[in-house]
Amino acid sequence: MTHEIKLLVETLKTWQQLGKKAVFVSVVDLEGSSYRRPGVRMLISENGEYVGALSGGCVESEIERQAQSVFKSGKAKVITYDGRLRIGCEGNIRILIEPVFLSEEFFVAFDQQLKIRKSFSMESWFYREVGEYSNIGSIVLLKGKKYALNSSFNTDDLENQLCFSQTFEPLFQLYIFGAEHDAVQLSQAAKLLGWQVVVVASPDESKSCDYFPGASSLISPSFDNIDTSAIDKQTAVVLMTHSFNKDVQYLLALKDIHPAYIGLLGSVNRRERIISMLLDYMPDISTDFIDQIYGPAGINVGAESAAEIAVSILAEILSVVRNQAPLSLREKLGSIHG
Repeated sequence: MTHEIKLLVETLKTWQQLGKKAVFVSVVDLEGSSYRRPGVRMLISENGEYVGALSGGCVESEIERQAQSVFKSGKAKVITYDGRLRIGCEGNIRILIEPVFLSEEFFVAFDQQLKIRKSFSMESWFYREVGEYSNIGSIVLLKGKKYALNSSFNTDDLENQLCFSQTFEPLFQLYIFGAEHDAVQLSQAAKLLGWQVVVVASPDESKSCDYFPGASSLISPSFDNIDTSAIDKQTAVVLMTHSFNKDVQYLLALKDIHPAYIGLLGSVNRRERIISMLLDYMPDISTDFIDQIYGPAGINVGAESAAEIAVSILAEILSVVRNQAPLSLREKLGSIHG
């Protein structure tokens, strides 16, 4: 979700620089089930452009129509959308539409929050009844300071409103160790998920970041100088160097980290040989570190090409991070997503 709110903030900044007015749209409540849950948000400009989505495309036209009154009056409103009658879903969603304009101070503070990889929160205050209101809206809390999306929203007068609160974790990031063609495919696929991708190439590589369209950066530290301080619980690590020695040296450099996921490319036999070499170099290495290695990396979906292998690896990362056993959705009872 953090990458989605990041995109909205970046888009809003651009629109404001161009002099475009915008409204901010949030799903704040749900009765039953729906395509997406509360916390989904989007932006709509005064000329009908929009970024983000609340559904697979069926709700957006209605929201755009409803937003016109917000552009005219400058007041936020609450609407509902009954998916049971219109799109075949089983839920009724409550949506907050509010005018939005953010200061340069907010944009600076938001960027800093992402860089230091600290969580932040957002609160949307609303009434259950459908209608237009003079004092409902959303606030973003950064380092203890409140930033209202709409300057006319009085955050000191919230006695009777309902609140939907959401916490945003640091951007999920993927560290790819290796700079071969399959790393390019994994980088591109991870970017589509909104992940921040860092490619780590050995010093003897001649690649640049331009070779990896999905990557935010490429670094080439020596094995003894790999900085692991940015690798946290919101990080997945995949080793795909196609070199036994390089994989072992990278694992030695990573031995003290505990990310969300560590994947090792290759066969079971290759994994066992690498772990054996790792133990030869460091017999007292933590068994907890070895146990967190997923190798061969990926879920069995019959992947053959580099692109398909990337999908397999990303699916496994998601299943580990979300603590979900891979399962065909037709076999799942209850809500199919989330």
